[in-house]
Formats: sequence, structure tokens, C-alpha cells
Amino acid sequence: MRHILAKLSDLYSLPLEGGGLGWGWRLGDDSSYLAKSPPSPQPPPSVGRGRIRESFPNLLLIGLLISFTLGWCQDLAAARQIKDDRGQEISLAAPPQRLISLYGGLSEVLEALGLGGRVVARIQGDETLKNIPTVGTHLQPNVEMILGLKPDLVVQGGVPKGLPALKKLEAEGVPVAMFAPHDFPGLFSMIQRLGLLTGREKAAAALNRSLEEHLQAIARRLQGAKPVRVFFEVRCLNLLAAGRGSMVNDIITRAGGVNIVESPQKLAPYGLEALLQAQPEAYVIQQGPMNRSPEDIYARPYFQELRAVKARRVLVVDESLFSRPGPRSADAVEQLARFLHPEAWER
Repeated sequence: MRHILAKLSDLYSLPLEGGGLGWGWRLGDDSSYLAKSPPSPQPPPSVGRGRIRESFPNLLLIGLLISFTLGWCQDLAAARQIKDDRGQEISLAAPPQRLISLYGGLSEVLEALGLGGRVVARIQGDETLKNIPTVGTHLQPNVEMILGLKPDLVVQGGVPKGLPALKKLEAEGVPVAMFAPHDFPGLFSMIQRLGLLTGREKAAAALNRSLEEHLQAIARRLQGAKPVRVFFEVRCLNLLAAGRGSMVNDIITRAGGVNIVESPQKLAPYGLEALLQAQPEAYVIQQGPMNRSPEDIYARPYFQELRAVKARRVLVVDESLFSRPGPRSADAVEQLARFLHPEAWER
């Protein structure tokens, strides 16, 4: 851009024959704009028609260059380019009109950005946007059905088993963006990038601001509260826990708790013996597709030996609220914070 403006400056500085017509233009000292420079006072010579005709090619060239430069800048402004969580660059010439969401949390974000009407398909089990076709599951999206719907953007939630389908779609020229946030900063970044891609930057900024204000209000209530040691059950059978690499971990932390599971992974197998040794002060059970019918914890063998069970500090939560990063994640923080620190809402 600097190079083009410099060229324009050189051209515009050429004196036009006819004196009285002469307005010079120069490039500003900071090279960021064209600054208008008034002519030096001089007696106006007579301007003949011949001299105007002689200057006309210069004027025409200058006009064409200005038009080209402005158009080039507008094209740059219209281009929408981000990097997704794979590090893949996605560039769209215009905001997409036909979106397909392959993850429920992304459907919630799109709806919160005012884009629900542009989503033309969803995965099975995603109840955020109803009355639109389903295109398989998040593990096995139906590539043929997706291609038949002619989307101009497909978004996916970072499910590893679904990545082969993404590559097939990209091979067919379909833009695909993958997002896999594991904490609130990642969630804010996902919302901001989706807003940029879809032309909803202001809505994305407003959504992030609302989430941040909600989290700040919770943090103010929890000032000085002693952290509670928490175990979060993802699955009852073959006990599976939320590790430090999960969105749940950040929710626990912001709710005034500490995750007793130290694994850096998103999900971590956890043995009963290790659980009995760790003795969490609070036990949270998610219920949803990954844990459809969790056994009654008070009837499970040996679980009565847990401090949390003895104190009846057990909370059952909605899997989609806690394990699905999206616009409701701050609500999950508040629900857990109220459970862990009820006194903070009594004062």
C-alpha cells in the first residue's frame, strides 16, 4: 500500500499546465494518508483551451489510479480471513449465507450472533436449531449430504474422529473452520473469529463483553473464598473425569474450585482407588450423551466412603451446559459457584 501511495504522490506532484488549475498533492510525512497542499501564491496566468486539453491525459490517469487504489482497499476490507484452531487459514470473499454446524456449541454461538437463519444443516442430537436437516453425527458427518446442500462455510468443534470428513470437504472446495476452545480465552477467540468470518463483528464483541461481565460479577462475589476440591465425572462406567485440558477445568476454577484431576488431557480415566485417596470435597456428575444414565452415587459400592458423598455435596449438571463451550458457559460457572459457595450469594 505504501508503494502505491508513493507512486500516486509522484504523479500528483507533477505541475499541470495552466497554472490556475494547479493543486498539488503530496504524501503525508507519516505515509498514512494523502495530505492536500495549497499552491504557492502566484499571479494566475491565462488558461487557454489548448493547455487544458494538454493536461487532460494527466487528469484522466490520476483519476484512474485513484479509482483503482480505492477499489483495491475496499477489496482488502471485504476479505474475511482467520486462522482456525488447526492453524488452517480460512478466507472468504463475503459473509457466508449458507452455514452448516457440525457441533452443538457452535450452533449456539451462531444463533447468539444472529445467524440462526443462515444455518442450513446440523448434526444429530443438536437441538439448538430445529426444523433443519441433519447431516450425520459429529463423529461421522455425511459428506455427500453436506456437499448437496452447497454450504459456503462449514464449522466443526474439534472432534478428532470427524477430521477426515473435513479434509474431504476441503478437497471439494468447501471452506471449513475448526474450533476447539478448552478455556474462556479460547472461547472468546472463537466467538471473535466467527464474528469476523460471518460479518457479525459487533455482535461477537457484544457477546464476549456480556460473558466477561458475567464472569467478573461472579469473581467479585467469590473474593476471599477458600477453593473447594472438586471431582467432575464425565462418565460413570469405566470412570472418566474432566482433566486440566478441558473447558470444565476452567469452569471449576472460576467457580471457586480446584480440579483434583491433574492430568493435562481433556478427559482422563480415573480409578476408584485413586478417587478414594484423593477424597474430593465436592462431586459433580454430568448427564447427557456421554453419561446418559449415571448410577445413583449413593448406591454405588465404596462411594459412600467419599467425603463429598458423606457430606451430600453432589451436584448433577447438564452435559451441554458444562462440556460444550458456548454462550452459556458463564451460566455454568455461576451454577457451580452457587453450589460450592452458597454463602457468597447470601451476603
